[in-house]
Amino acid sequence: MSLAKTLLLGFVAGVTILLGLPLGRLKRPAASLRLMLNAFAAGILVFLVWDVLSAAWEPIDTALSDFHAGDGRLGSAFGYGLLFAGGLAVGLLALVAYERWMDRVTKVVGARGMASWSPARRLALLMAIGIGLHNFAEGLAIGQAAASSEIALATLLVIGFALHNATEGFGIVAPLAGETNADGTRAIPSWGLLLLFGAIGGGPTFVGTAVGHSFTSEWVSVVFLTLAAGSILYVILQLVGVAAKSKRMDLLAYGLLLGLLAGFLTDAVVTAAGV
Repeated sequence: MSLAKTLLLGFVAGVTILLGLPLGRLKRPAASLRLMLNAFAAGILVFLVWDVLSAAWEPIDTALSDFHAGDGRLGSAFGYGLLFAGGLAVGLLALVAYERWMDRVTKVVGARGMASWSPARRLALLMAIGIGLHNFAEGLAIGQAAASSEIALATLLVIGFALHNATEGFGIVAPLAGETNADGTRAIPSWGLLLLFGAIGGGPTFVGTAVGHSFTSEWVSVVFLTLAAGSILYVILQLVGVAAKSKRMDLLAYGLLLGLLAGFLTDAVVTAAGV
């Protein structure tokens, strides 16, 4: 498949993330709805952690199985394992360091630029970054399948990833649904801000498709998958913290369940289609 057609597939797979973004402009969502949306976003992210870690662990598992069968590859398993642990650590701890740095900047320099953003907007940004890393790895898979002339597989991957991205858009803007100004009025994010988050979360699908069409690297996939998993784990902790402060663990449980089921449902559709 040509590069132009492959890039079109990457664009289709990534652009569906925009479908969930208007949710962030709800004018007066009830408090219970806001908590449910946050919990739903956490459920989607829990599914994504399972999804990306299982994909990142697959080459390690394959190498260990080959070693058990007497075909060697213990060195490959060790190398993949180092990448797995390193990517997970960097993805998680880098966001911890980033948040601390932003707090110091705010105290020393004052609220300027992104340092002036509310906790809700900063959390939405972190979610977009984590999802973007995950979507870059998905784009690699699309590009590699297209470059190998596996047209049917590439098309099915696009369908599956487009479904996933549609739910991920809801996850990114969920924290913004309850954002308020200092006077208590609803702080509705601009369309420009929502599109920025959409570009950060969905754009890497397009970029990954271009890179995947040029060369194939399982090592690169493991790095980006584990970076995504680490960053998504950090965001999940933030969302659970929001639910804990509200003392509505019932809504957290309901939202987590719905988010998880939504993630697995889209995955089931792709599997049933033959991917």
